[in-house]
Amino acid sequence: QLQLVESGGGLVQPGGSLRLSCAFSGFTLDDYSIAWFRQAPGKEHEKVSCINSMKSGSMGGSANYAGSVKGRFTLSKDNAKDTVYLQMDKLKPEDTAVYYCAADYFCSDYDDMGYWGKGTLVTVSA
Repeated sequence: QLQLVESGGGLVQPGGSLRLSCAFSGFTLDDYSIAWFRQAPGKEHEKVSCINSMKSGSMGGSANYAGSVKGRFTLSKDNAKDTVYLQMDKLKPEDTAVYYCAADYFCSDYDDMGYWGKGTLVTVSA
């Protein structure tokens, strides 16, 4: 039973920082990739970042980022805690969204990620 639970969302001022957590169970990052998606009001799901499973060939264990967050967001993992994190710095109002973590064998688009958390709301506003 694969499960993911996000936490850490909240209200933050522009330029501020926030760290989201995704606690997972029922799998390991050896076999599964975990992605962060976000959905802003009235917008489609956007993939923010993803960490490849260790079995993803030469890219195993590496993370990638959307251009809109590259240089500001950092994905990391703590294998001992079965948790991945999304450190968000220099936040902008346009980062406001519900943030989800999702898992599947590969880092994929929204429609191809099989397992999802319920999301956590991040609001960036003065």
